[in-house]
Amino acid sequence: MSSLTPREIVRELDRYIVGQAKAKRAVAVALRNRWRRQAAAPELRDEITPKNIIMIGPTGVGKTEIARRLARLAQAPFVKVEASKFTEVGYVGRDVDSIVRDLVEVAIALVREEQRARVEQRAREQAEERLLALLARPEEHGAPAGHSSSRGPFLVSSQGTVQRIDGGSRDPAALRAQLRSGYLDDEQVELEVSDSANPLVSIFGAGHGMEDMEIQLKDMLGQLPGVRGKKHKRKLKVREARRLLEDEEAQKLIDMESVRREAVERTEQAGIVFLDEIDKIAGPKAAQGPDVSREGVQRDLLPIVEGSTVNTKHGPVKTDHVLFIAAGAFHVSNVSDLIPELQGRFPIRVELEALKKDDFVRILKEPKNALTRQYAALMAAEGVELSFTDAAIDSIAEYAATANQRAENIGARRLHTVMEALLDELSFSAPELPDKRVVIDAADVHKTLSPIIADEDLAKFIL
Repeated sequence: MSSLTPREIVRELDRYIVGQAKAKRAVAVALRNRWRRQAAAPELRDEITPKNIIMIGPTGVGKTEIARRLARLAQAPFVKVEASKFTEVGYVGRDVDSIVRDLVEVAIALVREEQRARVEQRAREQAEERLLALLARPEEHGAPAGHSSSRGPFLVSSQGTVQRIDGGSRDPAALRAQLRSGYLDDEQVELEVSDSANPLVSIFGAGHGMEDMEIQLKDMLGQLPGVRGKKHKRKLKVREARRLLEDEEAQKLIDMESVRREAVERTEQAGIVFLDEIDKIAGPKAAQGPDVSREGVQRDLLPIVEGSTVNTKHGPVKTDHVLFIAAGAFHVSNVSDLIPELQGRFPIRVELEALKKDDFVRILKEPKNALTRQYAALMAAEGVELSFTDAAIDSIAEYAATANQRAENIGARRLHTVMEALLDELSFSAPELPDKRVVIDAADVHKTLSPIIADEDLAKFIL
């Protein structure tokens, strides 16, 4: 991150998200401040806490996408949680500590993948050696005593019989060449594999506030003989055996203890938590009834946001320097309805703007993963070359904006419903089309969408 300035971070976010300059600036500064904190004197470093952000704006304007792209850009552990999850069953909501546990698991997967990339070449070479040893295993049956010619490379055929490779392939170098060229991919070898199935998927069930006990019981039971790591023999094609052996060799080369240490450190120093729907737990103070649990959830979240230590199966994790980005529409409630202590932990407040027609036009044209490009890629699988004229894109944007005005404003998500309605017939008949080049113009858009928009009852269901 030391090479990316806030301006460059905003530029990277612009490749995927249209508009919302204020929100992009806020998250860019928050990310850069993490690097700045590392450069501070050690005695000050622990005192500098992240400036958490709260985003206010209607659904579909890019709140989640900004946080997700930011985490991907920083290669940081990231989890998205809905604050309403913790009130689904009243007071016995989901344990808020599970946020940190999920974050650590994401960090473990992230660090493991990075270490796997570093040992990939060695794992591939070692897997190849094991495959060669399997292919060159001596024949076990039918060889008379004293016949040295009975030793050499053998394959198990698809019928289960043992076959000797032709005399020209007995040379190890020739066998290696055949293996690398893919000539032996459809042959079968017998391989001893571990049983990866875990019968202890869930002991109590999710969402009952007992995740900590469940984790400890799973770990304890997993150490019992015969519960985990049971092996059995399987006959596999060489191409499948190669994948399994590469995974196995990579696991041997990865030091899981160092993975855990690095993952915990990265969680503490670079973790990002996106708290969505925080407005659902805000509201006027209630003395009784279902709304009283909202304030309870806020008080449960407070220690984690403020900074506390959470016990996980990978060790204790401090949340003092985890960046929290909260978001909500706040149609009914206000940020001021949150308890004062929680408000104080979100000093940066950014209001995102509702999307208009011009924004929809840019969304359809500019981002790297624009919807028009996505649909063109889908149709390309059928051999159909799909393109949109500028007038068609303008019309699509206009219909999306109109639908948002007449019904609920769901932001850019409206474009998905409009595009699906527009391309429904093409998606269905694409495999049988005689003409493999399709150009969508404004007339096509008006012809398909005008009847739907004109019928308000129909538009509510379709758009």
